[in-house]
Amino acid sequence: MSGGRSFAGALRGPTVSVIAEIKRRSPSKGDLDAALPAGERAQAYASGGAAAISVLTEGSSFGGSPRDLREVVSAVAVPVLRKDFIVHEVQLLESRAMGASAVLLIARALPQASLAALVGSAHALGIEPLVEVRSRDELARAVDCGAQVIGINARNLETLVIDEALPLALLGHVPRELIAIAESGIRDRSGIEAVARAGADAVLVGSALSLASDGEQAVRDLAGVPAAGR
Repeated sequence: MSGGRSFAGALRGPTVSVIAEIKRRSPSKGDLDAALPAGERAQAYASGGAAAISVLTEGSSFGGSPRDLREVVSAVAVPVLRKDFIVHEVQLLESRAMGASAVLLIARALPQASLAALVGSAHALGIEPLVEVRSRDELARAVDCGAQVIGINARNLETLVIDEALPLALLGHVPRELIAIAESGIRDRSGIEAVARAGADAVLVGSALSLASDGEQAVRDLAGVPAAGR
């Protein structure tokens, strides 16, 4: 894995791991914190107990940049996920050069042959792919192409509407040996407790943390929920 920091390894444990996101802007909410300092905020998240940091590097919709990712990689010892619209192997090479431990691949955005090729290339480069799904069919596709980390996104990327029931319905279908992450719509500890009961190993939290005045305490308030397993 890039930089020697295992993304999947950091998410395995007796409690639901928190992946804390650096997110300045949201397509659904607009600006969250346009001046959010990436490295400083990542340090606060890690001090609060974040198992990994997610960094949005897409600029037009999320206000991120590759510079943010490099700053975060330099600032923290925990694994760093690059969140962007990855569709080509050259982006995997870029991600490795930036120091990312993991990258996001969206099953819905990629034909199966492309998804499988990118998963294979990521593994070969020492980068762990987080494959994001929203249906049983997409979950089957992710498993078939060798994904070890599966993210279930409650947000419909076309309409931006959050369906909080979706992760609850799909988490239990993720094979036990894989890592299952609940994404989007998690605002508080009760939300984590709900996905924990459904089988989540980890949660990815963006807007709620970016809006918090104290990033360290905000993560601490979410960390430590017992994992129920699948």
